[in-house]
Amino acid sequence: MTNAPAPAPSSTSTGAESAVRAIGLTKVYGRGEVAVTALDHVDVSFTRGEFTAIMGPSGSGKSTLMHLLAGLDSATDGQVLLGDTEITTLGDKQLTLLRRKRVGFVFQAFNLLPMFTAEQNITLPSELAGTTVDRAWMDLLVATLGLGDRLTHKPYELSGGQQQRVAIARALSTRPDVVFADEPTGNLDSRSGTEVLSFLRRSVRELAQTIVMVTHDPAAAAYADRVVLLADGRIAGTIEKPTPESVMAGLDALRVVETAGSGR
Repeated sequence: MTNAPAPAPSSTSTGAESAVRAIGLTKVYGRGEVAVTALDHVDVSFTRGEFTAIMGPSGSGKSTLMHLLAGLDSATDGQVLLGDTEITTLGDKQLTLLRRKRVGFVFQAFNLLPMFTAEQNITLPSELAGTTVDRAWMDLLVATLGLGDRLTHKPYELSGGQQQRVAIARALSTRPDVVFADEPTGNLDSRSGTEVLSFLRRSVRELAQTIVMVTHDPAAAAYADRVVLLADGRIAGTIEKPTPESVMAGLDALRVVETAGSGR
């Protein structure tokens, strides 16, 4: 029996358990007749120390949701709370400082600085924030991610999988409240992608991090503790303890609903 999508309200936990949550989150692009609603009054919570994947059809709003949760875009309405901090009321400077200290990012394109070594890329967030690098934490990250013999290498001397591991270490280096991963295996072969997803899961289980990952790949989503499904800018359900098969079943159910709604 597959893990079918649960009703949307099950995606919301209590604030005390949340690393980041959205309340009535709405994003509209454009105005008047050309207005497009990317997110429509979304309520969702992401629990501390949990690995959550966000999935949905193209145009469902999953990337928009991640960008708003991370403070990379502004909401039309609603709230985003990072812990107890409402970030939707912060100005640009305050958001920049908050992201440096409390949010980590892993992108599909790695985004490493080519003139820096792997170690310099990892410690960059601390340098930008003007804080001291926690060497014990750094050593633990390097050991966990298997980067001990790559720290003096520059990005062009590393494989794609190694570059993404450096990016993960950079994202975790300041012990952020949440790490947002946007299609982190999109530029990797299957073997490197599996390694990266395994490291993300280990960072949750062994290092007590919180990961929110946007992906289109059911196999990647199966590494998460939970999958949140979006459709038409709304929460469409959740899948607990996902497997590739249960995720595919959930996505297929969304397609059936979309087809029925379109009248086809």
